[in-house]
Amino acid sequence: MRLKGKKVLSLVHHDFEDLELWYPILRLREEGAIVELVGEKAGETYIGKYGVPADADYAFGDVNAGDYDAILVPGGWAPDKLRRFPEVIEMVQHMENNKKPIGQICHAGWVLVSAKVLQGKKVTSTPGIKDDMENAGATWIDEPVVVDGHLVSSRRPPDLPDYMREFVAVLSQN
Repeated sequence: MRLKGKKVLSLVHHDFEDLELWYPILRLREEGAIVELVGEKAGETYIGKYGVPADADYAFGDVNAGDYDAILVPGGWAPDKLRRFPEVIEMVQHMENNKKPIGQICHAGWVLVSAKVLQGKKVTSTPGIKDDMENAGATWIDEPVVVDGHLVSSRRPPDLPDYMREFVAVLSQN
């Protein structure tokens, strides 16, 4: 249980990529972390692209990012919605400013683009947003997982084992 006592925020909104939300949550819980889902509304059930539900434990405005050790941003179409909330941007910026682990996969990079935290970073994502990542100042690398300090990024569901191996390693050292 390498992550016992660690608290992780997992952002959620409708049309998340089901595996990209649930695989990391379950993997972190296996390691002893407390993972809380945070959405636009507390108690709301959000539905993934393939119909898997996820209930938000808290609303964006109800949490203090300083109470958490890391943040996860899922892929799918949810990131395009998530990045529109100032509270989400503030959470990501808090994690960046305090060098706490940030996990992002697939289209999740859109949230980091909007938070303006990618300048000078090495990242990966779905190739579909490569230009967005580069235009935000990042160096985009086509690898299953890229670790740049506290930022762990990945491309797509088949890369989840690599992504979570590295995310768990970064979080356990933080």
